[in-house]
Amino acid sequence: MSRRSGACLRSCLVIFAVVSALAVCGPAFYWRFKKVMRFGGSKSSCPPCICDCPPPLSLLKFSPGLSNLSVTDCGGNDPDLKEEMEKQFVDLLSEELKLQVAVSEEHARHMNITFAEAKRVASQYQREAEKCNTATETCEEAREQAEAFLIKERKVTALWEQRARQMGWEGE
Repeated sequence: MSRRSGACLRSCLVIFAVVSALAVCGPAFYWRFKKVMRFGGSKSSCPPCICDCPPPLSLLKFSPGLSNLSVTDCGGNDPDLKEEMEKQFVDLLSEELKLQVAVSEEHARHMNITFAEAKRVASQYQREAEKCNTATETCEEAREQAEAFLIKERKVTALWEQRARQMGWEGE
């Protein structure tokens, strides 16, 4: 039974491969064959088209006034534009430099504000750190005092215990 199922599986795979190859290559072969049959089999083709189209329209036919415009004539009626166009190259460069100076001054002002804010925050953190250090020192002093008091209390307790033993106390 396993030989028979193996052979069946093999034949199914071969059939699937052939069908896949035909599905991929079939349309290309079909159109090539059809093209060869059309050129080889029949010499008749459709007659050439007779086109009676008008020539493309130019902008000059739509608005004849466009032909005599020039760049120097552009914006002649606008006083602001006319004033801007009459400026000399040196004036334009100096205006550009003034703009760059204004931008750099604004940038410097912003940086100064940022720097002042950073200094203020750093000062605040410094004050907080000093408070923390003072509190730590106070706690350390209190711990040392408590430790000294504990040592003193242990000495007093040892003294009382010694006196109690002398008086006959046996302890725990």
